[in-house]
Amino acid sequence: MCGITGWIDWEEDVTRQGAILETMAATMRYRGPDAKGIWLTPRVAFAHRRLMVIDPAGGAQPMAYTSGSHTYAITYNGEIYNFRELRGELETRGHTFSTKSDTEVILHAYVEWGEDFTRRLNGIFAFALWDEQRQRLLLARDHLGVKPLFYAQRGSAVIFGSELKALLAHPRVQPEVDRDGMADILGASIIRTPGFGYFHDVHEVRPGYQLIFERERTRVNQYWSLRSAPHPDDVETTTQRIRDLLKDTVKRQLIADVPVVSMLSGGLDSSGLTALAAEEFRREGRQLETYSIDFVESDEYFTGNDMRPSLDAPWVTRVAEHAMTRHHTVTVDTPELLENLLVPLYAHDVPAMGQIETSLYLIFKAMKEQATVALSGESADEVFGGYPWYHYEEILNINTFPWLAMMRRRRSLSSPPRLLSEEVMQKVSPFEYIARRYQEALAEVPRLEGEDAEEARRREIMYMGLTRWLPLLLDRKDRMSMAVGFEVRVPFCDYRLVEYVWNIPWQMKTVDNIEKGILRRALQGILPDDARMRRKSAYPSSQHPSYIKGVCDWALQILNDPNAAVRPYINVDTYRAFANKDNPVLGQDFGIGPLERLIQLETWLKEYHIRFV
Repeated sequence: MCGITGWIDWEEDVTRQGAILETMAATMRYRGPDAKGIWLTPRVAFAHRRLMVIDPAGGAQPMAYTSGSHTYAITYNGEIYNFRELRGELETRGHTFSTKSDTEVILHAYVEWGEDFTRRLNGIFAFALWDEQRQRLLLARDHLGVKPLFYAQRGSAVIFGSELKALLAHPRVQPEVDRDGMADILGASIIRTPGFGYFHDVHEVRPGYQLIFERERTRVNQYWSLRSAPHPDDVETTTQRIRDLLKDTVKRQLIADVPVVSMLSGGLDSSGLTALAAEEFRREGRQLETYSIDFVESDEYFTGNDMRPSLDAPWVTRVAEHAMTRHHTVTVDTPELLENLLVPLYAHDVPAMGQIETSLYLIFKAMKEQATVALSGESADEVFGGYPWYHYEEILNINTFPWLAMMRRRRSLSSPPRLLSEEVMQKVSPFEYIARRYQEALAEVPRLEGEDAEEARRREIMYMGLTRWLPLLLDRKDRMSMAVGFEVRVPFCDYRLVEYVWNIPWQMKTVDNIEKGILRRALQGILPDDARMRRKSAYPSSQHPSYIKGVCDWALQILNDPNAAVRPYINVDTYRAFANKDNPVLGQDFGIGPLERLIQLETWLKEYHIRFV
């Protein structure tokens, strides 16, 4: 895992702009703390910050390869899990390699198979590849969008980077936000629109896409997408296929030249991966290290709800003992959460989630002390339909994103409280913006001819989760892990598994009348039955009164400042009513997310010198 950045320019000689390139790369030094490199030609400026995971000695980047009179170069972030198979196939075709890295395999795969080579990759990746002879830049991103990649076209230049801050460090990209950006950041913060880059005329390479930039034209190729088709297998065959895919995926994703550990919440997803990984470790005579997070006095202040019905700790112990792992619990207290509340903002370069990201950052920081790579159970709920909103009948036909409908259901509200100022509401029309984004998502859903209405609607909701909700969580995982130079792998995002499960009928997905029933069957014999049948419980958060008070006090400081940058954009009275509550309804109803976001928004407007255009 690394940070990549750079640009091409069809008109200017970029060899004289090395200082700008160095500055862009330096913004992401935490993504790649182990090494750095640049590659400059008159047309191309590539930079790389490296986190050493595979072939520490030979995988330096940017990497160039010359074959005859043809030169190719790449700057790449990610892991290719099938690179050994690809390398073997390429060697049979006459290719020779000077390193043991997957980076070199990507270059040779492009030389051998051309633009279509991306279809052969199984992994998490984002890269920029330059073909000198054809004067062609190729930007590509993995199937589900685990690794980020942003770009902007400015005049004769195409500028790119793993994070927005790298682009903002280039003088041609300014911190300007247009109407859609305002609507998204201020009013649609829990929807992630594919391809949207927040800042004016800044874009994200969409998952499963590659962009080819040539002097005279730009081409957009979708190399992977979900395809709807009848599911041919019975329950037993389906169960076995899922089990086989998971075993193969976990085995592939344990490959590294650095220590690998596993996250363990005691939930079905992380527990299943942990058990499979621990088995692989035992075959090699090793013991897997696992990590979970907890909060000071969590047992005293915990209150369950439909998203999080139970504490994790007892189940973590149960699974760790079953899998025979060496377990570590990272316990977080209020001061740490408050001190690091702005970390998500600086990692995303836009206001983000609050402690749900901060606590993740803190556990990764602790894990980094002993390891460089971890497995995570992220995305199983999106792939298999695990969230409550997949299961409430009244949400099925509400004409919006299902998690928004779920939030309204939990709060017993016909409409959310007005958080934005009247001026902003009129200018950006956030409800209309959300409705437009919802219709865009609906239009993309791959339909299955002859499917009944209920199954078709469930397919729509599953598609929303995979393409508009999951990216939020993948962004969170990437930014919080890479903020400490730590790689997190997500086996449930293996595109082969996602493709297969996509077409499993809902009744089979929920076999045994429980969410993710087919996954639970696949893990039979791998997990103890009580842990295997534990109901879905969301990622934990602190409910400690001291944290709620700390956030409320911080928010009130901003609200009481007549010169606060955020004042023109918010409904001050609504926020003040939230923050003044002695025992906020926020704690159980809205959470303290709106106040955490208010704090980040104030800092963002000031420190990023945001201009609305």
